[in-house]
Amino acid sequence: MLATLVMTVIGTDRPGLVQLVAACVADHGGNWLESRMCHLGGQFAGLLRVEVPGERAGELTQALGKLEQVGLSVIIHAELGGGDREKGVRGAVAMLDVVGHDRPGILRSVSAVLAAHRANVEELASERVNAPMGGGTLFQARATVFLPATTSVGAVRADLEKIADDLMVDFRLKPPV
Repeated sequence: MLATLVMTVIGTDRPGLVQLVAACVADHGGNWLESRMCHLGGQFAGLLRVEVPGERAGELTQALGKLEQVGLSVIIHAELGGGDREKGVRGAVAMLDVVGHDRPGILRSVSAVLAAHRANVEELASERVNAPMGGGTLFQARATVFLPATTSVGAVRADLEKIADDLMVDFRLKPPV
């Protein structure tokens, strides 16, 4: 039987960190399934999901823990499949784009609307960038959002539009195709 592990990895960025983790997984019979990794503020940060033979999961977990000695912190969880899609909840995925002048609280307000509609943020990327023509700093975000079948895209859009003026942002919610 296979065990699926989901983990976060973080440490001071330098060449070879992905190779260290990949070698550890492969050396213990593991298969790298998916990942998201990036450089943030001088740190290497990664999320990954691997499969490993069940009888070797403990061994892999111990080996990954030893990466602390080379400056990598690894937190490991057994995959539980707790998301709505994994539980068979009907619905669809929509894309949400947010752009506006940067200020504190944008994601708090946007995520509150999504949570009120039982929408699940499956992936989120955000950044601050210089506005064109020297117009300050912009906040930009793109999210993949799972909307249960009982959630109206129009209702989510209407609630986002209600907060748009206060936040000074523009939203684009692309309905599921």
